[in-house]
Amino acid sequence: MKVEDLILVSVDDHAIEPPNAFARHMPARFKGREPHVVKKGERDVWVFEEQATGYMGLNSVVGRPKEEYGMEPLGYDQMRRGTWSIKDRVDDMNANGVLGSLCFPTFPGFAGQRFQVHGDRDVSLAAIQAYNDWHLHDWCNAAPGRFIPLMIVPWWDMKAAAAEVERLARQGVHAISLSDNPAIHGYPSIHSDYWDPLWKACSDNKVVICCHIGTGVKADHASDMSPIDAWITSMPISIANSAADWIWAPMWKKFPDLRMALSEGGIGWVPYLLERADFTHRHHNAWTNSNFDGKMPSDIFNKHFITCFIEDNFGLKNLDFLNADMVTWESDYPHSDCTWPNSPETAWEGLQHLSKDVIDKVTHLNAMREFSFDPFSIHGRENCTVGALRAQATHVSIEPALGLGGADHGRDDNKPVTSGDINAMFAQADAQTAL
Repeated sequence: MKVEDLILVSVDDHAIEPPNAFARHMPARFKGREPHVVKKGERDVWVFEEQATGYMGLNSVVGRPKEEYGMEPLGYDQMRRGTWSIKDRVDDMNANGVLGSLCFPTFPGFAGQRFQVHGDRDVSLAAIQAYNDWHLHDWCNAAPGRFIPLMIVPWWDMKAAAAEVERLARQGVHAISLSDNPAIHGYPSIHSDYWDPLWKACSDNKVVICCHIGTGVKADHASDMSPIDAWITSMPISIANSAADWIWAPMWKKFPDLRMALSEGGIGWVPYLLERADFTHRHHNAWTNSNFDGKMPSDIFNKHFITCFIEDNFGLKNLDFLNADMVTWESDYPHSDCTWPNSPETAWEGLQHLSKDVIDKVTHLNAMREFSFDPFSIHGRENCTVGALRAQATHVSIEPALGLGGADHGRDDNKPVTSGDINAMFAQADAQTAL
C-alpha cells in the first residue's frame, strides 16, 4: 500500500458560513431578523438580534505561511475561499486527497452555543433550523458523497430538540454537535434525565453525538506570561475530564446503541485514561456505588466513544489499548492544526506500520459505518483514493498565500508569544466589533 492508495474521511473540519447562509432559510415571519454580516472597517462581523460576535474567522489560517499564523482573519477576503465557498472547499479537499468531511459550525459556535443564550426562543429556534437547512442543502448536498452532515439543536426544549433530530435524520443527517459539558452553559448536567428525549432520538435514528474540544471544559491559560504554546499543547487533552464524566453518565444503560465522538480530542492519552478509569472502579466502587453491570469503564468507552486524530503516532502505535474499530482520522481544515495540503503524507507517517485492514478502518471505514456515510455508492471506490482525488485538482494552487492580513497579535521576535498577547488581541477585537 502507498500513500496514493489511502482513502481519507475527516470527522472534524469547519465551515465558515458565507454571508448569505441564513437569508434563504429563515421563515418569512422572521425575515430581517436572521443572522447577517455587516462591515465594520475592514471587519466582516456577524450580527444576530443586535448582538455582534467577536472574530468570525476564528483560526482560519489555512494556506498561509506558518509565520503568519496568529493573525486572525478579519474578513472573507483575508481567508482562503475554501473556508466558506463550497466549490472551492471541494477543490481544496481534492488537492489534499480528502474524500469526505464533517464540518462544525463557526459563527453559531462549534455546538451552536450562540443560539442557546438568546432571550427570544422562537427566533433562536428559527435560526438553528435555518442553519441546519443551509448546512444540509447548500453545503453538504451541493457536493453529494463528499460531506457528513451535522446538525445543531435547541438545548432549552428537549421536545423541539428531538423533533429536529427526527426531521433531519429523515433527510440523512446522522451527526449532532453538542457541548461536552452543557452544565457550564447553565443547562442541566448530562447525568440528569432532562436530556433523555434527545438521547432517545439520537439512538433511534443512529445519530452520533459529537463533542468538540472547547465547547464545554476548556484548557486554561496558566498565566498571561505563559507561552501560548503551552495552551495549544494541552487543548486537545482538555476534553479528558469530560470523557471521564461521560463514561460514568447514565445514558449508556438507557440507550445501549448510542454513540458519541470526542472531536479533535486525539488518541494518545486515551489508553491511560481507560487504565485509570478501570483502576478507579476496582478500588472505589464499593463506596461510590458506581455500577456497570459487571462491565468495566473501559468497556463503556470502547463500545460508545469514537476517537479521532490528526497526527498521533504514539496513539497509532498503541492501538492494542484502544478499540481500533472506533478510531477515526481528521483534518481540522481550516484551523491552524490542519495539515492541508499534505494530510496524506502526514497521516502516512503514523499509519504505514499498520496492516492494510487497520489502515482502512481508521482512515475511512470506521467513519463511514458510524456516521452512515456511503460515498462509494456515488463515486465508486476507485475514484475515492488520494491519488484519484488529487488528479482532479491539478488546477488548484497550494502555494502559501503571503500577506493576507488580519488581526496581528503584535509579535515581538525577541520573546515568545504569550497567552496574554493572544487574550489582549481577542479583547481588542471584542471591543471593536461591539455595536
